[in-house]
Order: sequence, then C-alpha cells, then structure tokens
Amino acid sequence: MALKITVIGTGYLGATHAAAMAELGFDVLGLDVVPEKIDMLSAGRVPMYEPGLEELLHKHVVGIEGSSGRLRFTMDWAELAEFGDVHFICVNTPQKHGEYACDMSYVDSAVESLAKHLAKPALVVGKSTVPVGSAERLAGRIAELAPARDEVELAWNPEFLREGFAVQDTLHPDRIVIGVHSERAERILREVYATPVGEGSPFVVTDFPTAELVKTAANSFLATKISFINAMAEVCEAAGGDVQKLAEALGHDERIGKKFLRAGIGFGGGCLPKDIRAFMARAGELGADQALTFLREVDSINMRRRGHMVELAREAVGGDGSFLGKRVAVLGATFKPDSDDVRDSPALNVAGQIHLQGGQVTVYDPKGMENAKRLFPTLGYAESAVDAVRGADVVLHLTEWREFRDLDPAVLGAAASRKLILDGRNALDPQLWRAAGWTYRAMGRPRA
Repeated sequence: MALKITVIGTGYLGATHAAAMAELGFDVLGLDVVPEKIDMLSAGRVPMYEPGLEELLHKHVVGIEGSSGRLRFTMDWAELAEFGDVHFICVNTPQKHGEYACDMSYVDSAVESLAKHLAKPALVVGKSTVPVGSAERLAGRIAELAPARDEVELAWNPEFLREGFAVQDTLHPDRIVIGVHSERAERILREVYATPVGEGSPFVVTDFPTAELVKTAANSFLATKISFINAMAEVCEAAGGDVQKLAEALGHDERIGKKFLRAGIGFGGGCLPKDIRAFMARAGELGADQALTFLREVDSINMRRRGHMVELAREAVGGDGSFLGKRVAVLGATFKPDSDDVRDSPALNVAGQIHLQGGQVTVYDPKGMENAKRLFPTLGYAESAVDAVRGADVVLHLTEWREFRDLDPAVLGAAASRKLILDGRNALDPQLWRAAGWTYRAMGRPRA
C-alpha cells in the first residue's frame, strides 16, 4: 500500500513540501492552525510569492478542476493522525525575542498535538531547523505520548530550500539528509524520496545530531563566505582596489568557487541571520562557544554593511550631511529577488534608517510591496521604478531583481533630480549607467 503523507505547518516550507509530495505521487494532507491559510491553500492560492508553487497547487489540490486530487488541507489533528503514515513537521523556528536562541515553541506544540493522536504505526519526520539535541528530546516526548508507543518513531530530515527556487529544490534536491535510529525509518524515507534518489540526488544517512547540524553548518559557511567578501570590500575601499575584480580572481580558485562572492549590503531573510545566531547560542549551551566565536564577526560584518550604505547615501546627498529635505529612491524591498519575503531585509533596513534620519524615501519592489507596507507603513511607495526615482536626489539599488538590471538608465535619468546611483548589490553594469550620464558608485569599487 502506498504511503500517505501529512505536512504540519503550511508556511513557506510546508506548503512547498506538501505540493511537492503530491507531485511525487503521494496522497497528502496538510495541517495548519490558521484558518485563513487553510482557506487560501484549499482554493489553490499561496500566502507568499514562490515561483511555480501556485501552479503546483492547482495541479493537485482537491476540488480544483483538472487536479489530481492528491492534496487537501485540514485543521483536525485526529484526522491528520488517522490519515498519515509519515508526518512531516514544517513549522517555524524563529529567533527568540531579545535573545540569540531559537524559539522551539511551535515545534514542541506540533509534536505534542500530533503525538497524543498517534494510535497506529507512523514515522514523524522533522524538517524544521532546530538546535542540535532537539530531535533526541522530541523522540522521547513522542514515546511518552503516542498511544502506539514503540510503533511510532522520529527521524530528522533538514530542509535546504532557497527562496525563489523552493519547488525545484524540493523535487530535485542537491542532497537528501536523514537522521534515523532504525533501518525501518531509513526504508520509509527511501520510499518517500525514491524519485529524486533515482534521478541522482545523494542520500546521506546519519544520526540525529549530525542531521540537525547540517543545515546550520551550511548556513554558517554561506554567511561566512558572504561576510568575507564584504570585509574585502571594506579593505578595497581603503586601499583603492576593486572588490569585483578581486572576487572574479578568487572565484577561479576551485577550492573557493565563484558563488556568493558578490560584495554588497549583506544577507538577510528569515533563515541565515537567525540560524547562525541560534547556532552560536546552542554552542554556548554545549560548552563549545569558542568554536563559533568567528560567527559573531560574520554577523557583525553583515550588519555593518547596512550602516555603511546609509553613510554612502548621506555622503551622496552632500550639503550639511543631513537627509532632511532630500529625496531618496530605493529599488528593492525584499531580502533577495524572486521572493516577497521582507523579513530582516537589508534593503528595508537601509530605507528605514534613512527615513528615520529625515530623508523622504520612496520604495519600489516587484513583489514585496504589500509586505513592506505592513512592516514599514511610514515609508513612501511607488508603483514602478520610474515613479520611485521621480525627483530623487539619489537612487539606491538594494535588491538584485532582474527587472532592475534590465532598466534603461536613460529613462530613469529623465525622471531623477540627479543622476546618482549607489549599487548596493554590485549587480548593475557601471559602463552602461555612466554612459547614460549617471554617477555610479558601488561598495568596494573605484569611483570611476
């Protein structure tokens, strides 16, 4: 009999995982405690922007014309437990307010709510990013609560989704990691992931602690690489070097590689910043805090980049060094392109700082406007890049959307008060903009 899959939590991770499991041929039941999410997903709509996800929902959600009918949603824990053979936990693990540590309340609540209904054999699979040691604790809690006792077990299967590529990353992952205690759990997860494994995705079997560490270790390495090139940008500015050429030369070294060596205003979002901070906090609890002290400097470099962009903008508007009465256009609100996610967005952080210092800030983003308005309602917002730039004393390019790379500098120049652009992502073509009469500046690069 084919396995039946459930997914607990239908946010960014859970909605994508549920739709992808249906695409792989499984009958899937998703659960959330927020009625509005259930209503949206049941109608084939997504509460966030993720390329390809809405199309996948339409392909599989029950009741949509032409769908496979393999995917539906509920708020009933008992129904979920009765339906599923494999239960994926995909709830959020945010940073605790005022602390570096991870907030495990959503994961704990999901496990407690599910376990007491598990009266038949089942495998509970954690996908949420958690502090190392959590899986062992949760396995013990499931053993205490589940009526089926030792016929229910836990596995850990970390997610490695990139916003903007989540559907692709779920259906065709670059690796699948599982932490298990038994051959039965491994066999079940091999069945779940048979299609991508058959296509060549590596399948790594390990213990609980290693599986928990993979995601935070990967994010820490990525954050370190980004902050490294941003630190080099600071040195280049001091020495008169060009960080773009430096990154190009470094990228040819096979030991280093070219990816994520673009200097700019740094990383943000709902994962990287909180994951490295939670990693530091957990290492301290384990008595291994000295092993991760370098991450404090990684975090510090990253946050420093935002302040540096504000200072570049202040210098650009000239005069008495004040933003008062100055019009600042900000291109970008999301923390990265191909997403509507504005959580810990460097672009919005810079826009907000300039606004608080008296600047008249107008923001435009292709997908993140509504979320940005909710987070920063006092900023100005425009319906297009040209509208945002109209009358601006300086233009800040802060999220590297393709739409911005494809802009015509001449068209924007006709709208701006001054042709002055600060490229916070080192993603625009300096020659193109300068040829159109713009003064182009970017972090870590020569002024001309």
